[in-house]
Amino acid sequence: MSILKEVTLIEAESVLSAGAFPASSCAPAAASFATPAATPATLSPALEHISARHPCFALGKPNKKGRIHLPVSPGCNIGCRFCERSINKGEQRPGVTSEVLSPAEAVEIVEESLALCPEISVIGIAGPGDTLATSTAFETFRIVRERFPQLLRCMSTNGLLLAERIDELVEVGIDTLTVTVNDIDPQRLAEINAHIVYHGKLYRGVPAAEILIANQLAGIRAAAERNVLIKVNTVLVPGINEHYIGDIAAAVKEAGAGLYNIIPLIPNAKMAHLPAPNCAQIDAARSAAEQHITVFRHCQHCRADAIGQIGGADYAEQIYAKRQRARQKDTFSHG
Repeated sequence: MSILKEVTLIEAESVLSAGAFPASSCAPAAASFATPAATPATLSPALEHISARHPCFALGKPNKKGRIHLPVSPGCNIGCRFCERSINKGEQRPGVTSEVLSPAEAVEIVEESLALCPEISVIGIAGPGDTLATSTAFETFRIVRERFPQLLRCMSTNGLLLAERIDELVEVGIDTLTVTVNDIDPQRLAEINAHIVYHGKLYRGVPAAEILIANQLAGIRAAAERNVLIKVNTVLVPGINEHYIGDIAAAVKEAGAGLYNIIPLIPNAKMAHLPAPNCAQIDAARSAAEQHITVFRHCQHCRADAIGQIGGADYAEQIYAKRQRARQKDTFSHG
């Protein structure tokens, strides 16, 4: 069975035949490299230390470090209305990959990537589904921790299962964690997130949002108590959460997050009719968040298989094209 078919089966089983999901991001102002304004928040020594090694936790302008995203997590358990997972080579957004890897294949990708880009300092897993919805991310981190102990390990999640899987996360040695929290008000979040699948049951609308918000904040607290460095992503959705970014930032800061990233909406999927936020809306949201927490400003809305330096060369297409050619050669027949 092909990986693509496996992903389709996982989707059908895990979300009861409903849509496609994970957190998305957007490009307006993604290349903004302005130094964050001074905030009331005091930077922790851990954040200052990690900012020099992790491009997605860098303060001010991006550092020269690279990252590799390993697309090993196929399934998802929440239904963001803006998200559409896809396997393709062209789209530049989260939730997209050239293929879904097994943990063993992921190790091969890391070896090839380090040969091409020695600046890589971080192994991240951010999709194309949610890292906690299946166990492949944990399996992959166990292997890469042994093979590449010098690299930081970073995980991204929607946070639905974070509190209950926190001990596994610590056991595999996660250094940094990104949690996508799109709102803290259930009524508004229900407009952004259609449903969740939680412990085998499908929840929709406000009840789904209530569970998701509670679990996200509980998960952030649990991770912070275990000294995991946490960044929160919020997708800025005009007309829904744009005037409440300060409230969201304050809540996640109180829960234990150390860094905050505002990702402009990419009009897509069930939110394709909405406008992308303009520069004034993005700036206003960042200003509101910076009253409470340090804001990260140079997100590049990376694919789930990104390889290289932020804003620099991306080696993913080169590496995955090579894999594709090798497969074609192995399966070629003269008849």
